[in-house]
Amino acid sequence: MKKSGSLVIVLAVLLLSCMGGEEKDIDKNEGNQMKRQGKIVIYQVFTRLFGNTKTYNKPWGTLEENGVGKFADFTPNALEEIRDLGITHIWYTGVPHHALVTDYTAYGITDDDPDVIKGRAGSPYAVKDYYNVNPDLAMDPGNRLEEFRQLILRTHKAGMKVIIDIVPNHVARHYEGASTPEGKEPFGASDDISVEYARDNNFYYIPGTPFRVPEWRDGYKPLGGDPHPLVDHFFEENPAKWTGNGSRLAQPDFNDWYETVKINYGVRPDGTYDFERLPEDAGSRSHKQHLDFWKDKSVPDSWEKFRDITLYWLDFGVDGFRFDMAEMVPVEFWSYLNSHIKEKNPEALLLAEVYNPSLYRDYIFRGKMDYLYDKVELYDSLKHIMQGHGWTDHIPVVQKGLMDIEHHMLHFLENHDEQRIASPEFAGDARRGMPAMTVSATLSTSPTMLYFGQDVGEPGAENAGFGSPSRTSIFDYIGVPHHQRWMNEKAFDGGQLSEEEKALRDFYKRLLNLTISSKALMGSYEDIHYFNRDHTPGYDYRVHSFVRWKDGQRWLILVNFDAERSYELEMKIPPSVVSAWELKDENTYRLTDRLYENTEVGLKIEKGQGLFKIGLAPLQSYILELRE
Repeated sequence: MKKSGSLVIVLAVLLLSCMGGEEKDIDKNEGNQMKRQGKIVIYQVFTRLFGNTKTYNKPWGTLEENGVGKFADFTPNALEEIRDLGITHIWYTGVPHHALVTDYTAYGITDDDPDVIKGRAGSPYAVKDYYNVNPDLAMDPGNRLEEFRQLILRTHKAGMKVIIDIVPNHVARHYEGASTPEGKEPFGASDDISVEYARDNNFYYIPGTPFRVPEWRDGYKPLGGDPHPLVDHFFEENPAKWTGNGSRLAQPDFNDWYETVKINYGVRPDGTYDFERLPEDAGSRSHKQHLDFWKDKSVPDSWEKFRDITLYWLDFGVDGFRFDMAEMVPVEFWSYLNSHIKEKNPEALLLAEVYNPSLYRDYIFRGKMDYLYDKVELYDSLKHIMQGHGWTDHIPVVQKGLMDIEHHMLHFLENHDEQRIASPEFAGDARRGMPAMTVSATLSTSPTMLYFGQDVGEPGAENAGFGSPSRTSIFDYIGVPHHQRWMNEKAFDGGQLSEEEKALRDFYKRLLNLTISSKALMGSYEDIHYFNRDHTPGYDYRVHSFVRWKDGQRWLILVNFDAERSYELEMKIPPSVVSAWELKDENTYRLTDRLYENTEVGLKIEKGQGLFKIGLAPLQSYILELRE
């Protein structure tokens, strides 16, 4: 934000003037699983990387060279350490069986062609068999489903719930569905391939035209140029199918999702719909009413296939799903699928990747999602602030704009798609994420997500093969060095961490454990940032503050995003908060820091306004609790 910031501040003040501090119901939607005292915290872990102890890290390295983690690496001890970090749910990323290069033909698994695979270990979002799991992850690939079942049981025993990916928009170019249960068919098995589109086809086709592998660019070669019997710039697919990102070219572009094919949900090639539309008032209807709506309707075959897949995994013991690129699939499908899921398990957690803010409310209320990524609003704002070219003045504007759905917006600072905070391309220093994480985890009633390695400052610096550093690779076999130091040869005790890394993890542990037990964070919110911008000398766009309260617990969050500057402030609490907190004039109260329990300041109430003096060190965060 540049010189125009003053105008933004004025507009934001006007917007925020109507914000009250009333307590609000967390969720009024029937079946939402979030009816608890504290917040949900999700630990996203890239399953194949978590337990890998090998450090060779050769670009395009094989499983034998670079190593791979297993389900078995999530030992009771490892899971206890994850839970003690303040975690309630684990999202095991990359569990469904996807296309990969490693040879598992000895287990009856067909080879995949590197010409249509990204990386050597393969993208977890190019699923090859929805009724089985990645053979890489098992000690015995022939027993891989049972090994995953045991991991679910261990996770539940450790007091956490299990989330896995469902990728509804596309499947691997070489989808087989070899484990599809008897009486059901894999995707595409009964398609009429003579036509571009039919409602009950699972794929779209280019009749009479074979698929051609993309033209490689910028020196790219599959497997980095390593020899392989299937690397010949040819993959047999005739007729060609539409590509996962919607490309209708028989030879997709190198930047297309060429390793995948798009699923047909009854959307005709001209964009019109070949299914019943939801009624206008669907957003106010319950899951049960959505289910009843679909009971007498004929739906596209792909809808039924994904319904059967998700119900299978619920029966298996999974507690919820993260839906990849949900906005590329019609909202009616989500109404159909999620109402069936909630009928089977009302507590199932449903998290969706949606990046278009204009669609948020549609996918929450009409599509019956529990949570959506808050990427383009809060995440992007915090990233700009951490990088030094964003202003904290924008945070209350974001919160105001999402206030009606704030509970449904998942907050995060890292995930498998985003750059690591510690990478030079993001912030270059993991500590810059500390004030941002404090805000992200305490701003609303929504869940918080932590990506594995974030808590020890993983920079994603490895050149794994496909793609480039700054993101920990999801395509290749690789070791994750900072995380490996915490893992400490599977002792999971942080024994190899530096003192700075230990301090960072201690911060995350303190913060997340506070959030899951907090009443205040499930209650009311009021911004005090703009009040202090107007009334507190020295308080500027690198500092941020707000208050949260419920059931007598009253918190004030104050953070400094600046990595070099300290602040000495006489903070102000506006009359609206003094009134809501029932503070008495001429009285003095104590504000005690809950993060480290090493700071206490006096809060004086004078003429209906609160005042307290406090110092802020660079990148410091306070969670101050009012005590009588």
